[in-house]
Amino acid sequence: MNTKRIQSGLPFMKMHGLGNDFVVIDARVGDDPVTPALARALGDRHRGVGFDQLAVIRPAQGADFTLDFWNNDGTRAGACGNATRCVSDYMMRQLDRADVTLVTERGHLSAVRREDGMVSVNMGAPILEAAQIPILPGIDPAHLPLGGDPIAVGMGNPHCVFFVDDAEAVEVDRQGPVIEHDPLFPERTNVEFASVIGPDHLRMRVWERGTGITLACGSGTCATAVAAHLRGLTGKRVLVDVDGGQLEIDWRDDGVWMTGPTAHVFDATLTQDFLDAI
Repeated sequence: MNTKRIQSGLPFMKMHGLGNDFVVIDARVGDDPVTPALARALGDRHRGVGFDQLAVIRPAQGADFTLDFWNNDGTRAGACGNATRCVSDYMMRQLDRADVTLVTERGHLSAVRREDGMVSVNMGAPILEAAQIPILPGIDPAHLPLGGDPIAVGMGNPHCVFFVDDAEAVEVDRQGPVIEHDPLFPERTNVEFASVIGPDHLRMRVWERGTGITLACGSGTCATAVAAHLRGLTGKRVLVDVDGGQLEIDWRDDGVWMTGPTAHVFDATLTQDFLDAI
């Protein structure tokens, strides 16, 4: 990697939303330093920092900032809802505002801080067309030809949602990677297992594409809420319990809004020796 611009190391932030944790690099000044090799090295919880996703803040035209996402296996991620909320909170504090606009692969999004301190982000409209999710041509996204009759939903990244009697009983670590790599999904997929635990209340567990089991997945929670409504299991406004806590999802006319807590844990700097070894 080219470390010419970072001779004294590379500053970063560590954040999390409900235990879904992120390394965040502010690259609004200078070149974007992230490569697949750097993402893999940073994502290693034993030899690097460790994260579920890496988020990179870049300048934007017509918005307050741009966000790019990486998985810890060095692949790109098109969306990351909890990281979007965390970085939006950081940017709102920097700008001394209660709202921001941003650009991701999904296009222009918006985020606001509620009076209770929770941060809401509009993740955009769900993607329900096979080619755009994407899944193989000729397959009905509403009823995938897999055991358990899952539903495919896109939220800027692909999701395969299973509704089960008891999400707690699912062997996510065994079933998740099998579904992630199923030929139905040309770009692989995130995998959610959800059960209804009350009126407009879901329990969800997740296997994230390129990462594995995480304590929360914002885009996956949005996809699960959309799928539950499409199946007639809930309304459009639901609470979703994930391993790390609870998220509020509200599928409105302008998109799927997700609300929850954020945490900025610490700021630090990667050493030049670490960067030179990549």
